[in-house]
Amino acid sequence: MRPENPPMTVIAFLGAGSVVFTRELLADLLSFDELRDVTLALHDIDPERLETAELIARRTAAQLGANPVVTAHLDRREALEGADFVVNAIQVGMYPATVRDFEIPARYGLRQTIADTLGVGGIFRALRTFPVLDGIAADMRELCPDAWLLNYTNPMAMNVAYLGAIAPDLKVAGLCHSVFWTVHDLAALLGVPHEEIDYTGAGVNHQAWLLRFEHRGESLYPRLDELLERDDSLGRRVRMDMYRRLGYFPTETSEHSSEYVPWYLHHDSEIERLRIPVGDYLRISAENVAEYRETRRSLLAGEPLDLTRAATEYAPQVIHSMVTGVRRRIHANVINAGLITNLPEGYAVEVPCAVDRDGLHPERVGDLPPQCAVLNRAFAGVGELTVRAALDGDPRLVRQAAMADPNTAATLTVDAIWALCDELTTAHGDLLPAGLRA
Repeated sequence: MRPENPPMTVIAFLGAGSVVFTRELLADLLSFDELRDVTLALHDIDPERLETAELIARRTAAQLGANPVVTAHLDRREALEGADFVVNAIQVGMYPATVRDFEIPARYGLRQTIADTLGVGGIFRALRTFPVLDGIAADMRELCPDAWLLNYTNPMAMNVAYLGAIAPDLKVAGLCHSVFWTVHDLAALLGVPHEEIDYTGAGVNHQAWLLRFEHRGESLYPRLDELLERDDSLGRRVRMDMYRRLGYFPTETSEHSSEYVPWYLHHDSEIERLRIPVGDYLRISAENVAEYRETRRSLLAGEPLDLTRAATEYAPQVIHSMVTGVRRRIHANVINAGLITNLPEGYAVEVPCAVDRDGLHPERVGDLPPQCAVLNRAFAGVGELTVRAALDGDPRLVRQAAMADPNTAATLTVDAIWALCDELTTAHGDLLPAGLRA
């Protein structure tokens, strides 16, 4: 039985200076009656961004009439001490590192769209992040060993797999909204209320598949097929093209999906046919920087925040369910321990999960359709080699991970892949694990 006056829930936000994301999370979180008096421990290594995050938290609370305790910390350990939940949204290297991940490969002729999940961009983003995850895991073991680590940082699958390898005792869940928004957008396309759709997604993060997609017991795939037959322009998107050829809809955007397979980005004709925006994340990242500046200006001017929200972020839902016992079903990223039987054991997979007071309970999916599993295994193979490179301190494994990447291998010679990895290693320098700076 729970005590009549349970202790206040403490939520640490790492990378709180990602202010737009923090604003959306806090708006959802503080809208729950049971969470209006939580402690919010904000952490960032950038003093200005941390100050901005604190202003957002206090302004959000005031506008919603909530009464959280808000603290701000440049020292991560101070934020983590006694936490019940740790929300991780760090981006190691920030915008300058992202620019390097695009501009250097582009000189070799390698096209990328988002570069935060797979490919050389995903590999090097992971390698920049792993040393920080080492520190977070060590601090959590000491300061909040029973806390849930809710990871939003990409590359999601590599980060969750790495945490599973270095800290199997920690409770970790990777949270991403791609399955939810895929179903949401398809519902709008088909004119079916989202809340009436029953669905199951499974695979790896950013390349999971809608295995079940039904309305009142009837598959919605035939209706999608009919729509594609009637509207030629609708088929001029990577996800639609993949669905027509594979039979299951992938759960991440066309921009993302295009760089996880060997079929599209090295063909000029396919880029034109499928309207692929090469380098799109540079535009998105620049817009995020501009939005941060505008948000800070607005806060300092005393203007109210726009708290219009869809209440779709998973972390507030997970926290609410674990605190109150309200049972929910979400999709989350966890270590594969017999959950998807034709994907690698020990790597991270995305599966449905029930959430309640007792924690997160992944559902066993069994075998994926073979054509989906083949693509997922190629995806996972890159991540497995990247994680192993960091664990072993073996620079050759970094190059071998890039060689195994579908888009990179389809575009570059092996000599070019190694030279590219050499140049990115030099460019990122001390951000990489010490054993991999060669």
